[in-house]
Amino acid sequence: MRNPVTPFRLAAFTALLAFFVIVFGAFVRLSDAGLSCPDWPTCYGKATWPGHAGEIARANEAFPDRPFETHKAWREQVHRMLAGTLGTLVFALALVAAWPRRAHVAALLGAALAAAAGVALYMKAHHGASALLFAFAFAAPLAVAAILPRAWPWRIAVAAFGVVVFQAALGMWTVTLLLKPIVVMGHLLGGLLTFSLLAAVTLALAARTAPTDAQRRLRPIIVAALVLLSLQIALGGWTSANYAALACGADFPTCAGSWWPQTDFREGFVLWRGVGVNYEGGVLDAAARAAIQIAHRLGALVVFGHVLATAILAWRRGLRANAAAVAMLLCTQVALGILNVKLLLPLPVATAHNGVAALLLFSLIALLVRVVPPVAVDRRA
Repeated sequence: MRNPVTPFRLAAFTALLAFFVIVFGAFVRLSDAGLSCPDWPTCYGKATWPGHAGEIARANEAFPDRPFETHKAWREQVHRMLAGTLGTLVFALALVAAWPRRAHVAALLGAALAAAAGVALYMKAHHGASALLFAFAFAAPLAVAAILPRAWPWRIAVAAFGVVVFQAALGMWTVTLLLKPIVVMGHLLGGLLTFSLLAAVTLALAARTAPTDAQRRLRPIIVAALVLLSLQIALGGWTSANYAALACGADFPTCAGSWWPQTDFREGFVLWRGVGVNYEGGVLDAAARAAIQIAHRLGALVVFGHVLATAILAWRRGLRANAAAVAMLLCTQVALGILNVKLLLPLPVATAHNGVAALLLFSLIALLVRVVPPVAVDRRA
């Protein structure tokens, strides 16, 4: 009897959950709840979060510098639970991709055990040993993906497990390094990379139609669009992590009443600063934040031009549904970015800005899958 839970369905559900985790994570970060649980992976020492008056009192006593806030703590801990569920599903998908090759499955099981042990050691403050275990748990799936004798969607499914392990480490460091901007930005990019890999697997498993020669020639243009969009998303993550979204106030297209206000790009793009600094609320001055905001706006112009041109070319070569989706999401994303500034970063608009960025990334991946030949994969196992 055929198993009703096919790899395609598993991949599709996991990709959908990854998208939800990204959007919910943006909601947590933008509502200033990123440090609402000062420990990791527990929240004030609990698997959920303190609920009774006695538990709250003990939590405040244990962490006097971080008073417990129910409306924030539940958001952070639910996000962690969702991320843990996502990691489990990605692990299951990786096992399906490696099955029944025993050595590869054993390596993935070893990686999962190493990650679990790394978490346990981290909670006991054995940070060096924990880092080594996480490094193995990250590297082993990538090694398996490199040598797996199957079509590329299965190799990507295995590699996604390694990315998820690294994401877990970034989530841990986001808390313990007090919202360090480079870690926060990396966590955002890691989440989007995970979603992108899962989306590529899902779309490849569903692909049936071979592209024409003219459509195949779009491949480098689409890849360039993906690279530019990824760089722009990184800039957006850097803007958010440094609290520079409102560096120009509500002024657009000018910034603080000027087309080119006082800026400090050198200070604004220092990637690594001292450990032990609490970055909640940001530490940069107005000129450095303005530089980040200006860079993000200029990047948006470049991305808009190239991605729109990509959509037009795809439309002319018969990929009209994909092209329309790319163009629609691109214009929506630009509109949301402008509204973020004009409306002073309302939480629903700012969260939607992150979600549409992920959807725009998905639409370009879908377009890329359409212009490469479909691979012969067993969609049942």
